[in-house]
Amino acid sequence: MASSSKLTPEQYHLLREKGTEAPFTGKYWNHKEKGTYVCAHCGIELFTSDTKYDSGTGWPSFWDGENVEMKPDGQRTEVLCKKCKGHLGHVFDDGPKPTGKRYCINSAALTFKS
Repeated sequence: MASSSKLTPEQYHLLREKGTEAPFTGKYWNHKEKGTYVCAHCGIELFTSDTKYDSGTGWPSFWDGENVEMKPDGQRTEVLCKKCKGHLGHVFDDGPKPTGKRYCINSAALTFKS
């Protein structure tokens, strides 16, 4: 696992301080390449391009994920990396079938592997 000192300041803010990047600014919100999205901190696989869709929100959105945990966060539900507990984003119940979920994830919390 990468140490927190290996994270960029933006990644540290998002993953460790539960920050949120501005919509339509992250490198993966409109990314179309086939592959796997992994945690930028520990490298565990989180989402595949097969579950990614355009939610129109400006953040990478997925209808399913693996190796993620959910935690109530006020009126929302936070999505955390199951391995390193890094903050990834939030999940909502307005996504497409088959799950009906919209995992709305910060690009800087992810790394892509094709």
